[in-house]
Amino acid sequence: MPAPPRSPSRPERRPQQPRRAPRPPVRRKRPRWAVRAVTTLSVVVLASAGIGHAVITSLEADIARVDAFRDMKNRPRAGHGMNVLVVGTDGRDKIGAADRHRLRLGGTSCHCTDTMMIVHISEDRERASVVSLPRDSYAELPPHTDRTTGKRHGGHPVKLNAAYAEGGPQLTVRTVEHVTKVKIDHYLEVDFTSFMKTVDVLGGVKICTARPLRDRYSGLDLPAGTHTLKGAQALQYVRARHVDGASDLGRMQRQQRFLAALIGHATSSGVLLNPMRFRDVTRAVLGSVRADQGFGTDELLDLGRAMRNFSPSSSEFTTVPIGRMGYAVKGVGSTLKWDRAKADRIFQALRDDRPLTAARPKGAAVRVVDVAPQRIRVQVENGTDIAGLGRRADAALAATGFRTTRLPVNAAHRELWRTVVAYDPRWDRSAKSLAAALPGSELRAVKGQGGTLKVIVGADYKGVTKVRAEQPRPPGAPAVVRGDEVGCS
Repeated sequence: MPAPPRSPSRPERRPQQPRRAPRPPVRRKRPRWAVRAVTTLSVVVLASAGIGHAVITSLEADIARVDAFRDMKNRPRAGHGMNVLVVGTDGRDKIGAADRHRLRLGGTSCHCTDTMMIVHISEDRERASVVSLPRDSYAELPPHTDRTTGKRHGGHPVKLNAAYAEGGPQLTVRTVEHVTKVKIDHYLEVDFTSFMKTVDVLGGVKICTARPLRDRYSGLDLPAGTHTLKGAQALQYVRARHVDGASDLGRMQRQQRFLAALIGHATSSGVLLNPMRFRDVTRAVLGSVRADQGFGTDELLDLGRAMRNFSPSSSEFTTVPIGRMGYAVKGVGSTLKWDRAKADRIFQALRDDRPLTAARPKGAAVRVVDVAPQRIRVQVENGTDIAGLGRRADAALAATGFRTTRLPVNAAHRELWRTVVAYDPRWDRSAKSLAAALPGSELRAVKGQGGTLKVIVGADYKGVTKVRAEQPRPPGAPAVVRGDEVGCS
């Protein structure tokens, strides 16, 4: 068996000049001086190309403005970092009849919110935390004047997305602040057109799915595998509500997955370092959005510089934990009642500018699979002459959640190089999930084997990768994931 490649040894650094003190050890994978150099270079390139501050200023003039904070009083105390309320609106009235038919956008524009999320940018500009707010969440509107009828209303219970219909952006901000106690610094409203243009300018966004996704209402039809979605297909993906029984909660999970992939693509493809592409993307985003008066040149440049330092692991996503599904409210209908204690912990983290997830040990990435390991029964066999290898593999799989027999045996042949996952074709989805936990393993179909999968450990075995199910978590569970955990492996 060939020995694994060794990392080249590094000679100890010695100061070239006796009077110069040795440098402190670098803790980051990527030196901070390199990040600063790239950022500085980017700003210089933008300026030299004539599309820096001046061009952003010209693009800013094209943004439709909305006064989302007029006469607001008794607001939550400001925390650290920046909180942006991002609202996705219908906007189908801006799309031609042929395209509306192709995208299955029937009917007239509802002038309502389809998506709502708080995006928190940390004060050091090194982390983005995204919290999705289900549109059917139970909420209580503060007193306001109906923007359609002009009638004065007292506070009353509604579904969260009704705030926009009754009072537009201003009432939406007031309501979100009221139910979360998080001060919103900026308001950004995105519609279908802006979304599709942005995806197209980026050249599409790669997503992967372990199972086919079909929704006859949105027109989504994706086989299992990896796909690069362009604007129209991407819109179908983030709008789909009838893929599974999770409805809006499943849709928000896919929206988070897509946003993570979009961030990863934008930050790794050189878009933010290429002056011309940076301009084109910015123009596509800003050309059909509405933002508050304070969201201007300085904020855009600040966010642009921050995004250059981002990687998929810099972003984290969650949905407000639900404590009660189908909470009936007279005159409102069925709503989603938040788990107040769990939700408050999330919002407190935003106010304190803390990550939503605990620090993750090196190498602790978790792969997403179609079938939960707790549902997969496994018999382990040692296909080598290495004593105890079967026991080690059995214990590692059990620690990851697989239902091993805890009685590993020796295989009939003991000269196996590559680990094999043998399975009955009727359990192919389980087999793929098990193989994901054993990188490099070979899938081998065996008719009539039954529901117990077999792992024949080969000499290439190096351990087990942690996996978890793709299905939405039960209501109320605050599933928080990083961008690198939901992207394509």
